[in-house]
Amino acid sequence: MASIEENFPRGGIQKKTTEKTGKISHCVLFLFSQHLCEGMLLLGCIKEVSDFELVISLPNGLTGFVPVTQISDAYSKMLSKQVDLHSLLDMYSPGMLVRCIVTSVEKSADGRRSIKLSINPKNVNRGLNASALTSGMLLSGFVSSAEDHGYLIDIGVNGTHAFLPRQKAQNYIKAVKRGPDLKIGQNLNCVIEQVKNEGRIVRLSVDRSEVAASLATEQQNWTLSNLLPGLVVKGKVQKVNPLGISLTFLSSFTGIVDFMHVDPDKSMNYSPNQVVKACILSVHPTSKVVRLTLRQSFLNPGGSPNQLSNDRIRGSGGGLKHLSKNRKSFKPAAFKAGCKHKCRIIDYSLMDEMCILSLKYQVIGARFLQYQDIHTGDVVQGRVLALKPIGMQVKVTDGIKGLVPSLHLADVILKQPEKKYNIGDEVKCRVLECNPAEKKLFLTLKKTLIQSKLPILSKYEDAEPGLITHGFVVCAREFGCIVKFYNDVKGLVPKNELSAEPISCPDKVFQEGQVVKVMVLKCEPEQERLLLSFKLSSTSAPEGKSEHTPKKKQEMVDVKVLKKKENGLEVSILEDEGNVIASLPTVYLSDFVANCKLLWHCLQEGDVLPRVMCLSDKGDRIILCRKSAVISAVQEEQVVRNFSEIQPGMLLTGYVRNVMHFGVFVEFPFGVTGLAPKVSMSDKFVTDTKDHFVVGQTVIAKVMSTDEEKQRVLLNLKVSECSSGNPAAESFSLLNQYFKEVKEIRNLLKRRESGIARSLCELMPGKELQLVVQDVKEDGSALFSGSCVKGLTVTATRYHLGDKSIAPGEKTKGLVLHVDVLTSKVYVSLREELLKQRPKQQLKENSQHSAIVQHIAEEFAIVSLETGQLAAIPIASHFNDTFRFDSEKLKVGQTIYATLKMVKVNDHGVVLAVQDPAKKNVFVRVRKESETTLEEMLAAAVTHSLSVGDIVTGTVKSVKPTHVTVAIDDKLTGSIHASRILDEVPIDSFPTHTLKAGQKVTARVIGGRDVNTHRYLPITHPHFTRSIPELNVSQTLVFSTRSYTVFLFVCFVSSQYNVLKNWLEVEVSPDIRGRVPHLMLSPSTKVLKHPEKNFKNGQALSATVTGTGVTETNLFLSLIGIPSLQQGTITVGVIAKMIPHVGLTITLPGGKTGKVSIFHLSDKYTENPLSDFKVGKVVRSVNELEDPEIMSTKDVKKGQLVRGYVKSVTPSGVFFGVNKKENHIELSLLPEDTGMPSVLPESLGLPRYSAEEEKREEEKREEDKEKKEEHKLKTKRRRKSSEIEQVQPKKQTKKEKELEKQKKEKELCKLEAALMDPSRQPQSADDFDRLVLSSPDSSILWLQYMAFHLQATEIEKARAVAERALKTICFREEQEKLNVWVALLNLENMYGTEETLMKVFERAVQYNEPLKVFQHLCDIYANSEKYKQAEELYHTMLRRFRQEKSVWLKYASFLLKQGQTEATHRLLERALKALPTKEHVDVISRFAQLEFRFGDTEHAKALFDSTLNSYPKRTDIWSIYMDIMIKHGSQKEVRDIFEKVIHLNLAPKKMKFFFKRYLDYEKKYGTEETILAVKTAALEYVEAKSSLADA
Repeated sequence: MASIEENFPRGGIQKKTTEKTGKISHCVLFLFSQHLCEGMLLLGCIKEVSDFELVISLPNGLTGFVPVTQISDAYSKMLSKQVDLHSLLDMYSPGMLVRCIVTSVEKSADGRRSIKLSINPKNVNRGLNASALTSGMLLSGFVSSAEDHGYLIDIGVNGTHAFLPRQKAQNYIKAVKRGPDLKIGQNLNCVIEQVKNEGRIVRLSVDRSEVAASLATEQQNWTLSNLLPGLVVKGKVQKVNPLGISLTFLSSFTGIVDFMHVDPDKSMNYSPNQVVKACILSVHPTSKVVRLTLRQSFLNPGGSPNQLSNDRIRGSGGGLKHLSKNRKSFKPAAFKAGCKHKCRIIDYSLMDEMCILSLKYQVIGARFLQYQDIHTGDVVQGRVLALKPIGMQVKVTDGIKGLVPSLHLADVILKQPEKKYNIGDEVKCRVLECNPAEKKLFLTLKKTLIQSKLPILSKYEDAEPGLITHGFVVCAREFGCIVKFYNDVKGLVPKNELSAEPISCPDKVFQEGQVVKVMVLKCEPEQERLLLSFKLSSTSAPEGKSEHTPKKKQEMVDVKVLKKKENGLEVSILEDEGNVIASLPTVYLSDFVANCKLLWHCLQEGDVLPRVMCLSDKGDRIILCRKSAVISAVQEEQVVRNFSEIQPGMLLTGYVRNVMHFGVFVEFPFGVTGLAPKVSMSDKFVTDTKDHFVVGQTVIAKVMSTDEEKQRVLLNLKVSECSSGNPAAESFSLLNQYFKEVKEIRNLLKRRESGIARSLCELMPGKELQLVVQDVKEDGSALFSGSCVKGLTVTATRYHLGDKSIAPGEKTKGLVLHVDVLTSKVYVSLREELLKQRPKQQLKENSQHSAIVQHIAEEFAIVSLETGQLAAIPIASHFNDTFRFDSEKLKVGQTIYATLKMVKVNDHGVVLAVQDPAKKNVFVRVRKESETTLEEMLAAAVTHSLSVGDIVTGTVKSVKPTHVTVAIDDKLTGSIHASRILDEVPIDSFPTHTLKAGQKVTARVIGGRDVNTHRYLPITHPHFTRSIPELNVSQTLVFSTRSYTVFLFVCFVSSQYNVLKNWLEVEVSPDIRGRVPHLMLSPSTKVLKHPEKNFKNGQALSATVTGTGVTETNLFLSLIGIPSLQQGTITVGVIAKMIPHVGLTITLPGGKTGKVSIFHLSDKYTENPLSDFKVGKVVRSVNELEDPEIMSTKDVKKGQLVRGYVKSVTPSGVFFGVNKKENHIELSLLPEDTGMPSVLPESLGLPRYSAEEEKREEEKREEDKEKKEEHKLKTKRRRKSSEIEQVQPKKQTKKEKELEKQKKEKELCKLEAALMDPSRQPQSADDFDRLVLSSPDSSILWLQYMAFHLQATEIEKARAVAERALKTICFREEQEKLNVWVALLNLENMYGTEETLMKVFERAVQYNEPLKVFQHLCDIYANSEKYKQAEELYHTMLRRFRQEKSVWLKYASFLLKQGQTEATHRLLERALKALPTKEHVDVISRFAQLEFRFGDTEHAKALFDSTLNSYPKRTDIWSIYMDIMIKHGSQKEVRDIFEKVIHLNLAPKKMKFFFKRYLDYEKKYGTEETILAVKTAALEYVEAKSSLADA
């Protein structure tokens, strides 16, 4: 830096030079990447432009990168909003000069530096402020917005608004030819024309002549802090040197010009004090070194440097790179003037206007230097870089990498390519495709293609008929094979050209990726169509066969119907003058299945269909499609064109290709097909896939997953997954589209000459007809005729005849509901409420109305509003919403709520509406557990000869919550219901859990289960031999009754709590089910708030029958008995309604309703008493009688309890309002009078009254009785009520009363203090009950409760506490529950038998993580010295959890504690065989640590040494070994370990850690000599690393 200061002083400070500093150092003159720092300003030239970055050429051969986020703030803002914006390619081109600032310089692993730049004016011009702006300044600005009269330009100066008038920009816009307008984010060289308001407003000009003539002068007040690159200045030569020139400019600044940037025409012919024009190249932010250029191309701002062309290569200068392998081998003597060297141009520096050359032999002799050198079909050598799921990455040269797709790793598809290829392997590849612009290279490793001598087919123009070449199969279908060549050229081999012998299934003969030899039959390069043959003999095409021009997929055409076929239409494409014949299947005519049939029925030969899309062109036939949803998806680019574009989560529009029993195949435009499995087809349970979808139906599918290896796509058709979340909008869209298509069909019929067709078009819903009754059928429906409906079938159902009694021949009026064009049927109604004339009311969009369903068609339903108008509502809410259970289907006469969407009556006579989702009945079918589990029985159900009462023996096959499946023999399966397992079922138990899979059981046949309907059959069922046997293993007899009185049942939870229906479904027996309403589940509000958490499938409950259903096999049950709502009863309820200022309406058990006054909501006063309540909240309440209405003082008696509200509080008392009263009433709030606690605290300071004062007050109140208008409540402190005084046998004195009262208060205070003492230990079971009630999820309290009983040797009570704890603790508290299970295991181990212990253990394994339970039981055995049982349990764990590392370590610890060292060594060998390889090092380390603690120390050391020899870079193992040896080993052994570590070749950071540990150890245990030795070793390591870095 000294040379810089002396030769080129900063800031114009002139220092005296000496002879020693007469030469200019080349390190100072030339700009290297290590000289760059953050904040350095540079002038750069755009070298390359991509979508996401600009590649910038910098001075002295450097290159930097500008990310797309560093263009300007306005451009970044548009990027973040993801709005339409112009790409970088539209605004920037190679050769443009830009001002840059260095944001970071990052060093990569190979030593190269990556220079990140920014051209954001906020960063580049940050040295400028508003006050420094003057006219004539040249700044770089970016367009931030376009206004009416010009553009706002971002120049990066805070507080300054720069404006560019539109007329000033016109010449520039015409010159750059980048469109009619400037674009946001476009870079401009701007000259300041005018500065206003102290720099807050600036007017700019971008005129190219003004910019080119701009010159930085002293008057513009430039300083070193705001000097910008790109400014042209006048300078004076100060000193000339062979390596460069020093200049002074702007009177006081000094700069450097290296010899590469002097004017080539003048060379170094400059003299001191010569005046020259120069352009600033860079400004260093800290040293303030300014570099300039004298090259002519930079002296005109707005210009660009000279580009390199082939004719200029000879005359261009060159900068050498790769002069030698390293600095030490570089010989300057070899590079003297006149010496000749062979070199190769590897790059061109735009900023230096020089070629970059290389002298490396491997570069000179390299076949490929850049992507442009590689051609399709070239055979190249490469090295494997990485194996990825999409293929293998191969390095061809230093700057060229290619990808071998998975399909091309070998002649056959490799499932495990890592077994054949290793990173670093040399491979021989052939180029499949090369795209130099995007730097993409695709290679193949197929040996047949690499060794092929046949011509390379890389473009369609080369595919001449008769050409034979190699290709590879990418697709084999029923129509033939698609073969691909180089550069993505592909062709079709039709089925008849596959072989001389007919092939029925090409996909079974030809495999994807198979290399084949083909011959070209025909090629159409313009359409990129190629017809191939596997028959390698030349055959002529059959004569007379008309050839058509192939249509591009998804092209829109108009067609003319030629012929109607059974499954579609044969049409001709009008654009090709009718010469091209195509097929339009019926299912592709519309998105709606009903309209497909209708349109096929109405179309005739010669009709023209506009806007039909070409779906596929399969050579000899073209398939068309008219589905509007599919066409819209294609036009909006919401499609995938190939498999590689598919991403999970995408929503795609397609159509059903095929319906199979296991799912639905869906095809999308461009031929991609996916499968929607049965479980993903619908939100409802799918029994038969054909009930849900039909072939050709339009669907919207969500991509769930893809399998690239097998080219498979899994889809989801559930409405919940594929819907946009707005069912009303989606259903209305479907309805609107449906009626648009029906309108087109009606217009088509109007042109028909048939009278019936015209009659159908004239009939509209809502039209009144004069009809004659023709016939009345047995089902109550009627047929009509009339002059206006000749040839049509007019019918009315029994419902639509109303109460009318009609007879054939009778004349009547009818209202048209619906016209079915397909069957020529007209549905009418004779109901008076529809025919009655009503005044027309103005309807509003989005208004809600109640409506009655009048008619149900296939795609919509006709409803009548309360205003009299007819409306149409959609049946489906989505394309995929195709299936409904009977309970979900609309029924004629049903009342629904509809929201109007189109109030204007359409061409079909109805308004359009949608069913209100907030009020319509929602029904979600919950699949029963019995249905799920009995599916497995269907396949096993066979004809058998068992009869009722037979004893059978079987094996438990599976255990479900409500029943157990038993395999009686190989072909016969039976079922045992939960009620048929135990004679006495404990409440809250799970009877099915008493049986285990594989257990042998003996049972009696008691009935059968129908395999088709899954319903239980009684013993008397006539077709018993076709059902599954129902078995009984309990001793009780089977009961069957159809008359239930109110008595107690044991029932079993059959499914989760139904949130929608608010009930719990249970099973009493296989054929008797029941429902428990929400409020009948429990008297506890905690249970009622979350019933789904407290009732599990299969749980036994005690229920009371409250009623029966229609079939008498459905019971209404209660878990709280028959609810009694007498006065004073505490019950639960659900808030149904909230009435402000009045109170609540709550629903009570048994379907009854109660009211809660606002005065009874709380004992305490609150500003808003209803704020704590909401509809649906579960509350507790007390049933009380309603307060009597008090209208006058006559309605009140002495001693009566009344309620009121506080009106005011005065020193003499409290005034209450009690309904409407005329006079005052004296009231009391004393507990002795009300029987309730006092509500008036002592803090009120109310006066105490004696009996005499009270009497005087009474007399006074009598006198003022007629004057007062409000009711007054006086609180009085009475000592005893008169009623109590009469009961007492002996009257107590006042002193005795006081003493007795004080004694009671002291006792009460003492008891309260004892209960409130936090350190008090519970002394009784009641104390523990209070504690667990306050903290029910605390396992510590439950364990203390158990210990309390065990101290008293009350074992059964301790067990009961444990069981109670397991039921009480929340299921989410898994650790707390596990603690109780462990305590119960300990209890059974100490006080129980082996059998009771095993039972508890099996239950614990079932409810907890099995591994934890096993480990705890092992610890229990070991602590209680039951070593044999512990060892057996460990062997079981090793079989069951052989992949768990902790099991092996725990067993090793157990063996070592027992002194079984040899067994531990054998166990380690077993563990290494069972566990994954990645766990081996850790396991060996842990075994060695255990050996140190409990076993052989020498063996532990050997384990550590062998491990560290194999894995020397495992610093964690070194640290563990050091810690153990410091604790157990000698100082010599510890030092030996440290010496080994510090001589390893580890990262500097890790070596620093070990040196520090070594030094700390020596400071603690060593001497000054050993400390010095460690420091010396550390210093040697640092010096070695430094010398290596310098080299």
